[in-house]
Amino acid sequence: MIFRNVRHLRSLTAILVMLLSVASLAHAQSTREAIKSVLPRVVKIFGAGGIKNLESYGSGFLVSADGHIVTVWSHVLDADTVTVVLDDGRHYQAELVGAEPSLELAVLKIDAQDLPYFDLNQLSEAGPGTRVLAFSNVFEVAVGDEPVSVVHGVVAAIDDLSARSGRYDVTYSGPVYVVDAVTNNSGAAGGVLTTREGGLLGMIGRQLQNTQSNTWLNYAMPISELATTIREIQTGDFSRNHDDESTEIVDNFDAIDFGIVLVPDVVERTPAYVDAVLDGSPAKSEGLQPDDLIVFANNRLVHSCQAFEEELGRLQPADDLIVVVRRGGTLLTIPLTAPRAIPQR
Repeated sequence: MIFRNVRHLRSLTAILVMLLSVASLAHAQSTREAIKSVLPRVVKIFGAGGIKNLESYGSGFLVSADGHIVTVWSHVLDADTVTVVLDDGRHYQAELVGAEPSLELAVLKIDAQDLPYFDLNQLSEAGPGTRVLAFSNVFEVAVGDEPVSVVHGVVAAIDDLSARSGRYDVTYSGPVYVVDAVTNNSGAAGGVLTTREGGLLGMIGRQLQNTQSNTWLNYAMPISELATTIREIQTGDFSRNHDDESTEIVDNFDAIDFGIVLVPDVVERTPAYVDAVLDGSPAKSEGLQPDDLIVFANNRLVHSCQAFEEELGRLQPADDLIVVVRRGGTLLTIPLTAPRAIPQR
């Protein structure tokens, strides 16, 4: 009787092992199909950087068949020419359509058609314990038709982001997927986090440190937090697009009114570097420093000293001014306020 039970137990064990093997094989095949499906929708981005350990590359992903690309807003986009390389190796020059720095978000456009893309109407969600895949051009492994890197991990938690870049807190404070995998290294920002089946979950963020522990974070911002703004930028309905502003030149304020002395504007597109900061000025009290490069002013990309002065000229008394500067290898957000009266010149 005991012998018969042992044989029966062995038979059941063999069947269980066979079923588990079949399930494991099916799962592996499903993951391979997901990777095959996602890779053509992820792009490599090349732009500004390349000095002082500041990488000149990043990642992005397609959200329309006609070439709209979502990525993280960063110094990489602060270039005369931003190049996008598709999965098949084709190169395109990209135009910055719009950005929302408070969401760490930028949307680019390339002149292409019939591209594979993520449908923002078909988003996935995940909870702690969900197995995920992260796709990005981490460490510039891919420059042509090579596939981007793929990392697998698990969603460890979902929590509001509390992080800093250097000693400055970041502007995005919404929920993020905290991932138990090393996903946020150089070049990874702008990549995607998906389910094991390839469903779009989130956008990989920049390299940041936890404000409490000073440990590096591996995280992605849920696409559900970004989708509405992405669609608005795509369609031109984004409230921060100022393309319809009057072209009339307004000169309400200058950089000096904030205590900022820019480098001499000697060529047509002199980069908006800070030459000096006046003692006792708002800029000084908020931590602006010489050699900072101003890249955004109130969410608009600053290409030159002249462009920055034009932004200041449009301000009204007591308006908020959010300046984003590049300092070394980091982007810092510095809040300022316009004077309460327009100076008499």
